[in-house]
Amino acid sequence: MKFILNIPKIIPILLMVTTFTLSCSNDDDNTPPQELSIVETALATPDLSSLVAALQAADGDLISVINSGTFTVLAPTNAAFSAFLTANGFASLDDVPTDVLATILLNHVITGEVASATLVNSGAGYTETNATNADGDNISLYYNTTGGVTFNGVSTVTTADVSASNGIVHIVDAVIGLPTVVTFATADPTFSTLVAALTRDDLTFDYVTTLSTPAGTSPAPFTVFAPTNDAFGDLLTELNATSLDDIDEPTLKATLDHHAVAAANVRAEDLSQGQVVGTLGGDITISLDAGPQITDANDRVSNIIATNVQAMNGVIHAIDKVILPPLGE
Repeated sequence: MKFILNIPKIIPILLMVTTFTLSCSNDDDNTPPQELSIVETALATPDLSSLVAALQAADGDLISVINSGTFTVLAPTNAAFSAFLTANGFASLDDVPTDVLATILLNHVITGEVASATLVNSGAGYTETNATNADGDNISLYYNTTGGVTFNGVSTVTTADVSASNGIVHIVDAVIGLPTVVTFATADPTFSTLVAALTRDDLTFDYVTTLSTPAGTSPAPFTVFAPTNDAFGDLLTELNATSLDDIDEPTLKATLDHHAVAAANVRAEDLSQGQVVGTLGGDITISLDAGPQITDANDRVSNIIATNVQAMNGVIHAIDKVILPPLGE
């Protein structure tokens, strides 16, 4: 459902009046100044003026939404918004569809307070944002703290832990675009070997372009069963190969095809015992007897070790063994 925004133009004026009143009161009774909310913090920060303008322009009355709870907001700078507009062919914020703008902004909002120390102590992983896909599933966000705190491999925290009365603001240097399944595969080093396989020069199919198909456009959405780097290492041992280059193109393509499902966003909760799933390459079978598992045409079993990395155009589940096409084909 599309909501129409109706933000009074007097918000900045009201803020000034409120601030002035608080200042006068503070002079009289030495009361500590009241901590600003997330929205007030953005209004008071010149380098976040584009963020404020975007919040006012987007569908869904996002200012009221952010004021209504406790959140962590990843706040792109003015330069970040300028780069985003240029990269996407927009002359100004006015050119961005307001429903799309709302989803992009909500992709920067995490429910609850997440301090930078929490992220650093975790190292890397996934959380979810308040953005949702067409089915209402919350979109995932990948963070990595190896070289600073980064999100989806594209946006880095430049100023952390700006405290607000209803949460935390982390100022970031890039707008975090709406992720595809390719976004997470390339951002998460756990899948670097998979990416190398998907992008090998001699492949006769362009996996990256296909799996980047926007949501709502055929053949999206996708379900990807993504083997980890260790899974590919085990495969090379199983095949007595020293590298991916030792696997011929037809075999590699047939193998990769067995890890992707088109036109379906199959979440973990959608899997059932004995379910037959049709991949691009052929059928695989789901078992829930010992946790979620996949049995391929050769009766090899892959464990699903992480589920529901949700992109706009599909979902990723990590697996610990590469699925193979029928041997001998």
